[in-house]
Amino acid sequence: MSNVVVLVEDEPESDPDLLGLYEGVALTERGTYYAGVLPDRITIYMGPTLRMCSTRDEVVDEVATTVVHEVGHHFGISDQRLHELGWG
Repeated sequence: MSNVVVLVEDEPESDPDLLGLYEGVALTERGTYYAGVLPDRITIYMGPTLRMCSTRDEVVDEVATTVVHEVGHHFGISDQRLHELGWG
């Protein structure tokens, strides 16, 4: 992966249960002239993750799952397919 930044923020602006967000153009949707753009962003939200997890191990597992899920979007994989693969 290149031109991708991973950020951690306290809370999402809209959905209080959102664990992560991919913002960018998936590799499968980029055209021939895709260049000179700002990095895609993967944001992981700390507040919702900590609220849903009871232990440190749960947090580690949930963050790993969320990061893989958002990276999947970078590669053009849909939410439905990510859920089918167990990364939901």
